[in-house]
This record gives sequence, C-alpha cells and structure tokens, in this order.
Amino acid sequence: MVTLENKLGYKFRNALLLAEALTHPSLAYETQRPHFDNQRLEFLGDAVLELSLTCHLYSMFPGFTEGDLTKMRARLVSKTALFTFAKSIDLGSYIMLGKGEESSGGRDRASTLADAFEAMLGAIYLDGGFEVAKEVILKITKDSVLELGESPVEKNPKGKLQETLQAIVPESPIYVVNSESGPDHDKEFKVAVFWQGEQLASGVGSNKKNAEASAAENALKDRLWETMLKK
Repeated sequence: MVTLENKLGYKFRNALLLAEALTHPSLAYETQRPHFDNQRLEFLGDAVLELSLTCHLYSMFPGFTEGDLTKMRARLVSKTALFTFAKSIDLGSYIMLGKGEESSGGRDRASTLADAFEAMLGAIYLDGGFEVAKEVILKITKDSVLELGESPVEKNPKGKLQETLQAIVPESPIYVVNSESGPDHDKEFKVAVFWQGEQLASGVGSNKKNAEASAAENALKDRLWETMLKK
C-alpha cells in the first residue's frame, strides 16, 4: 500500500505531527481529546503555503507585475485549488473523521480536504523546516503553476477583449473556427473573431482555445473596432 509519506516524498520524524494534521475536529470532539485536531496546523500551513508560492512565483516570472503575481497566487491558494491538490494525493483516504462526519460524506468534502491539506503543510514545516515544506508544495503545485504561467487569468486576451468591447456596446465577440489541419499530434487551428458582424482579427494555435486567444490578442493590437465606430 502506498502511504501518504510516499506520495509526499517526505518521511516524518515526529509521526504525531502528521496524525494531528489528519485529525478532523469532529473526531477530536467525539473522543474528547481537547486541542488535538488540525485547526492550528491549518492556520500555520496557510502561511507556509502562501510564502512558498510567493517566493517561487517571484523568481519564476520576473516579467510579471505585482498585480500579475498577486492574482496568480490567489488562484493557487484558493479553496478550489487546495481541494484539487488534496485530491491529487488522495488525502481524503488518510483523514481521521468522527462517525457523523464520515457518514455525511466528509471525506470528500472540499472544505475538509482543503483544511487538511494546509494542516499537513504546517506539520511538514514544523517537522522538517521551511525549505522542506516548500519543496513538497512546489512538487504538488508544479502543473498548476506552469498552467497559470502559460495563460494567467489577468493576461487572458479573450477576457480583456470582451471587457473592452462590452464597455462600448453590450455585445460579446464571436469566435469562428476557419480551419483545422495537421495530424492529431500536431494540429493547427485557425480562428477568426467577429464583433457587430465585422471580423476584427484572426489567430492560429495548437488547439481551439489557443487559437481563440491568439485571435483576441491580435484584435487588441489592431483595434479595428475604433475604425468601425467612425463609419
């Protein structure tokens, strides 16, 4: 059986810290063991997670502004993201719950998993130090960080184009796939973006999403709607 420590790539020296991180308050209440639950570690782990990601994003994306980095970090420490990270290591299988919480589906509850994930990070920090905790965090969040780096929310050209155009007329731009070519492993999509019946720009990409983003980015550069409005 693969243990949680195997998945983390970290062996606890003090096993009680891990046990505390995995103890949901419902079990502590049922067993009448005061102060032995994961809430304090959750508080600590939240700070460890945020500092680890702040340092990493600062170093990894030197061209991004403070606003860019802040929004990226917010996405990575959101409850939705924490739930996803917890699921990636099947953390729910290891959490110790009270009978009532267990029967009501607590093992798969997003808030329970997110809290336990942060508590686990707090436990790793106390057991092995900041650098060790940071290493575990970056291992688990690696794919999400890379994905955000390729298309961060605040650098989303489709969102920016829609916001710009709807400030003029409450009508969204429309994206149309003009062509799709190439083998499955090397596709090329060509997409045009229209607004008010006029084509603003076109773009290409390895998939529909990237092609649409390219078209939106080109539209933002050309700003053809300004010419349209003068007619």
